[in-house]
Amino acid sequence: MAERNNRHVGQRRRRGPGPGGPGGHGMMPGEKATDFGGTMKKLLRYLRPHSFKLAVVFIFAIVSTVFSIVSPTILGDATDTIVEGLMSPLGIDFSALLDTIILLICLYVISFVFSFSQSYIMAGVSQKVTYELREKMSQKIDKLPVSYFDNRTHGQIQSYMINDIETINQSLSQSISQIITSATMIVGILIMMIRINLLMTITALIVLPLSALAIKLIVSRSQVQFRKQQDDLSDVNGHVEEMFDGHTVIKAFNREEDSIEKFDEINDALYSSSWKSQFLSGMMMPITNFIGNLGYVAVCILGGYLAINGSVSIGNIQSFIQYVRSFNQPLSQVSQAANLLQSTAAAAERVFDFIEEKDEEDAFGTENETSDSKHHIDISQLKGQVSFNHVRFGYSKDEPVIKDFSFDAKPGDRVAIVGPTGAGKTTIMKLLLRYYELDGGSITIDGHDIKDFSRYDLREMFGMVLQDSWLFSGTVEENIKYGRQDATHDEVVQAAKDAHIHHHIMTQPSGYQMEVNGSGSNLSQGQRQLVTIARALLSDNPILILDEATSSVDTRTEKLIQKAMLNLMEDRTCFIIAHRLSTIKDADHILVMDHGDIVEQGTHESLIAQDGFYAKLYNSQFE
Repeated sequence: MAERNNRHVGQRRRRGPGPGGPGGHGMMPGEKATDFGGTMKKLLRYLRPHSFKLAVVFIFAIVSTVFSIVSPTILGDATDTIVEGLMSPLGIDFSALLDTIILLICLYVISFVFSFSQSYIMAGVSQKVTYELREKMSQKIDKLPVSYFDNRTHGQIQSYMINDIETINQSLSQSISQIITSATMIVGILIMMIRINLLMTITALIVLPLSALAIKLIVSRSQVQFRKQQDDLSDVNGHVEEMFDGHTVIKAFNREEDSIEKFDEINDALYSSSWKSQFLSGMMMPITNFIGNLGYVAVCILGGYLAINGSVSIGNIQSFIQYVRSFNQPLSQVSQAANLLQSTAAAAERVFDFIEEKDEEDAFGTENETSDSKHHIDISQLKGQVSFNHVRFGYSKDEPVIKDFSFDAKPGDRVAIVGPTGAGKTTIMKLLLRYYELDGGSITIDGHDIKDFSRYDLREMFGMVLQDSWLFSGTVEENIKYGRQDATHDEVVQAAKDAHIHHHIMTQPSGYQMEVNGSGSNLSQGQRQLVTIARALLSDNPILILDEATSSVDTRTEKLIQKAMLNLMEDRTCFIIAHRLSTIKDADHILVMDHGDIVEQGTHESLIAQDGFYAKLYNSQFE
C-alpha cells in the first residue's frame, strides 16, 4: 500500500456541502470578500469586452424605468378626468380618457420591451463571462501541481467550479440591471413624489429609518442561523456520504441503529437551525410591510386632509399612493443586490485565487526549473537508465521522508522497492515523475536531469499501474486506449488478453463497448485493476512503474499477469513496488527501504542469505 502524505494522516475531510446548498461551499447572505475592491476590478476586466452591450443595458434599464415611473402620474390624470367629468354638466370626456388609456398601454408595452431586451442582453453577457471563467478553471486544473490537490478536498474544488461560478452568473445577470433599475426608480419616484407634494413626501420618508433598523436587526440574527444551518447541512451530507460508501461494513457489524441514531442527532440540529433561519428571514417582509403601512396610513390621512383643502387633486393622491407603494420595492431590491454583490465578490475572489494559482512548472520556484518549451530532448532515443543521486525530500521541511537515496538502474533492469508502510517507496516514484520537486540531490535519465525535460516528455516515457485503479466514464475500450489514443481495436484486444481481462469483457453483452460508470462500480476491484494493467501494456513506454499492480487480483491471475509482464518488461526499465514479496523474487535488484533510506539491496537469494531486514519481512509473510 502506498504511503500517505504524513500531514493528512488521521485528518477527517468533510465533503458535505458548504454554504449555499448541497453542491459545495457556495454563498450565503452576509459572506464577504477579503478584498472587495480588488476582486470587483478583476471581474470588471472580464466585462470590459462587453462594454457596448453593458452600455445598451444601462440605457434600456433607464428608459424602461422612466416609462414605468411616468405611468402612475398619467393614471392619476385619467382619474382627475373622470372626477371632473362627473362634476361637469358636459359629463366625462371619454375621447380624452381613451387617449390616456391607449397612452398607458403603449408605455407599458414599451417598458416591457426595453426590460425584456436588457434582461436578454445581460443574460448573454453573464453566460459569456462565466463560460470564460469555467474554461480558465478547467485549463488550470490540468496545470496545477499534485501538492495543490493534497491540501484540498474534492468538494472544495467542485464548489469553486459550480457554486461560486453560478453565484457570479446570477449576480451578473440579475444584480447589475437590478441596481440600475432600482436606483433609477428610487430617484425617479422621489422626483415625482416631490413634484406632487413635498409635505406628503416627507411624511412617507419618515418610516424609512425604522425599516432600515428592522432589516439590520433581523439580518444580523438570521445570518448566525444561516451559517449554522450550512454547517449542519454539511454534517448531514457528510454523514450520508460516509454511510453510503460504507454501507456494507455497517451491515456487517450490525451498526444500522448507530447510524440512524447519529443521523437523527445531526438532522435534529439541522431542523432547529433551518427553522430559526427561515423564521427570522421570513419575518423581514411582514415587519417591513407593517412599518411601510404605517407610513402609507399617514400619507392617506394627510392626503385626504390636503384634498379637502384643495391643495392636491384626487388623481394626484392616487398617483402618490402608488408611488409610496412602489418606493419600498426598489429599496429592498438595492439592499438585496448589494448583499448579493458582497457574496459575488467572495465567490469571485475564490475563483480568481484558483485561476491565479501557480502552474506546475513554476509552483515550486526552483532555480533549475525551465519552461516546457525550452529543452527538446529526443525521448525516442533514450534507453531508460535511471540514476538517483543523494535524493532528499520531505512533504514538509521539518519532516523528511527521503533522507539520502542513491541508486543506478540500468536499461532493462527490474528494480523492486520493498519496505514497511511509510518507508518512502511511492514517494520515490512521485519524485521520478516530478509530481514534487527535490529538496536536494538529483535524478537523471540517460544522463539528463529530469528538470531538463518538459513534464510532458518526461511522463511520456513512463507507463504506470497504481494500487488505486482509476477508470473514467466511457467504454471499456476507451479506458484501455487511454494508454495510447491511436491504438487499433486489435491492439486493444491483445493488451486485454495479455492482462487476462479479455474473457471478462467478452462475457458482457456489449463486450468492449460496455459502459463503465464514473466510479467503475459496475466492475469488481480486480477487474478494474486488470483494465488499468491492459492500459499500461498498450502504452508501450520505455520505463514502467508498478505500484502494487496486482494487489486486487487472485493468486492464479496474478501468476498469469506476471508471465505476461515478463515480455512487457523485456528491454524496459521497471520499478516494482510490492508488499507481497513472493511476487518480486525474479527482480534484478531489490531495494529494501526503511525511514527514507536504503537499508539493504541485492537479489532475492542474496538478501535471504544475509538474514537481515528483508529476510524478516519475507519470512513474516509465511508465519
